[in-house]
Amino acid sequence: MHCFRAPVGGLFRHVLDLSGEQAARGHEVGYVLDSTVSDPLTEQRLAKAATHLKLGITRLPMGRLPSLRDFATSRAVHDVAHELKADVLHGHGAKGGAFARLAARDLRLAARNVATFYTPHGGSLHYPPVSPQGLIYTAIEKFLVRYTDGLIFESDFIRRVFNQRVGARGVPERVVPNALQPDDFTAHLPNADAADFLFIGELRQLKGVDVLLHALARLQASRAVRAVIVGAGPEASEFKSLADELGLGGLVTFAGAMPARTAFPLGRSLVVPSRAESMPYIVLEAAAAGMPLIATNVGGIPEIVNGTDTPLMPPGDVEVLERAMQGFLADPSDAKARAERLKAAVAARFTVGRAADEVLAFYGERLGR
Repeated sequence: MHCFRAPVGGLFRHVLDLSGEQAARGHEVGYVLDSTVSDPLTEQRLAKAATHLKLGITRLPMGRLPSLRDFATSRAVHDVAHELKADVLHGHGAKGGAFARLAARDLRLAARNVATFYTPHGGSLHYPPVSPQGLIYTAIEKFLVRYTDGLIFESDFIRRVFNQRVGARGVPERVVPNALQPDDFTAHLPNADAADFLFIGELRQLKGVDVLLHALARLQASRAVRAVIVGAGPEASEFKSLADELGLGGLVTFAGAMPARTAFPLGRSLVVPSRAESMPYIVLEAAAAGMPLIATNVGGIPEIVNGTDTPLMPPGDVEVLERAMQGFLADPSDAKARAERLKAAVAARFTVGRAADEVLAFYGERLGR
């Protein structure tokens, strides 16, 4: 049973890929997730996943921040796991990880042999360690690690951060990177009217959309360029206002949320100006498509491009981002050649089959503890 809060972003893609492969190998799989987050794209993906989820989809209210209501939700997760006779509870993200491990703790008190695994996806670990949020989440993680049979990290970067702040405390660890499906390796073919630059992601400060907008404004001084911003998020209205303030109203299109492969033809290159990341699927997907990439040197992105000539830049630097975008405009064929070399590299290292092998072996090992 996979437990997670919001069915959005890279975390959701991770669960979809892993659970699909597990079901294809004959395992009975189910989801427990938040009931308060929904949009047409999410419902479409859940409906497709439901066809292979023999344990079904259970939706419960899961707030983003810690609250007293979490106690009732934790008990409800326990009840679902007990009814389904789950052998493995795999929590994803801070909330999903908390509910899965607390449910497993109570199941063990009832003499059930259940193994519990936790995959942090970076969210709670992005808060500064000494901030109020950082202190609260770190304390919660330190409490919960005692109820964890295995830690599965999607990047070595997140493993290092987790161990620095929380500490595995003897819990076995594995690094199993996010992976790609065979159909991810579909060649990038931009539309005839494609914009120069494309952003795909959650519209929040952490993703650096404001940095991209300021870089676009600087570029306008020397040449006319266009950008498409795909996604939704809590700062969407702020970024739209910023685009208007910078005089980008007719040059930047906010296209809303859509699947990455649907969005890729809208741009000639992908810009990932994030201030922080874990192991972003959007970078993996762009690499698999052979799409020219302009990205920051944060989180697990260096692990994706490792061993290739794909350059990365520091986060939050408008001037450096502008230069990188100018470099693409000056020689798009060179950027495309680098993208094809990166595509070959990720094809050899990031496959769903390999990831499922490692996760299932870890499950088995810990169930026999």
